Amino acid sequence: MSLKYLIRLDDACPTMNRALWGRIETILDENGIRPMVGIIPHNDDIQQEINPVDVDFWNKVHSWKEKGWAIALHGYNHCYCSDEGMQGLNPLWKRSEFAGLPLEQQRDKIRRGVTIMREHGINPLYFFAPSHTFDDNTLIALKEESDIRIISDTIAVRPYKYKDFIFIPQLGGHCYEMKIPGTWTFCLHPNVMGEKEFTQTEFFLQTYRKRFISFDQLDFSKVKEKDYFSRLLGWLYFNQRKLRAIR
Repeated sequence: MSLKYLIRLDDACPTMNRALWGRIETILDENGIRPMVGIIPHNDDIQQEINPVDVDFWNKVHSWKEKGWAIALHGYNHCYCSDEGMQGLNPLWKRSEFAGLPLEQQRDKIRRGVTIMREHGINPLYFFAPSHTFDDNTLIALKEESDIRIISDTIAVRPYKYKDFIFIPQLGGHCYEMKIPGTWTFCLHPNVMGEKEFTQTEFFLQTYRKRFISFDQLDFSKVKEKDYFSRLLGWLYFNQRKLRAIR
């Protein structure tokens, strides 16, 4: 199995930090890298209210799509209304916009988010949740209210199938060299990236650009259920987090 890298950008919305997003876009373009970008359709999170509303935001989303960027639904309003994230499918944090909520509430969130994106000419085919937290009801809601069948999140060494969905694993909030062969997604948050993070990211992309692929280059034709090694990796990762929290 070869070593492949992907980039994911979180928290794009009309009030995002346009200067920082423009900077990461330039770096990606210069290195020929096409990421996935997560759109918050109806942002109510004050931490994402950085710039005044950009009336040209959805044109920017279309320009990303035209360049081959993968466009994902990133929740609905990016507000945490549950503390049951640790009981979900990807127990990274307690806070969640989805995990632990009744199915009908989750359906409503997905429906509203997809409707907004479709009204702007974008039909999302990917999903990832704020704080990486969601549960089986989220999958049901996605299946009933959208065309999304691909999720960027959870721990594994390669994409896998679970309940009619394909999961593209995501590990790491910054770019770093992986020692284990597999398909690794690095998650970046341009709104809060500092000078050191930009410098490190640019250097990494220049150094390892040949290892990067785009999401439309992933071959799902032979994707199977999560293998034993990936299950073990997930178990070790999440238990390590629990132990660190206890300390």
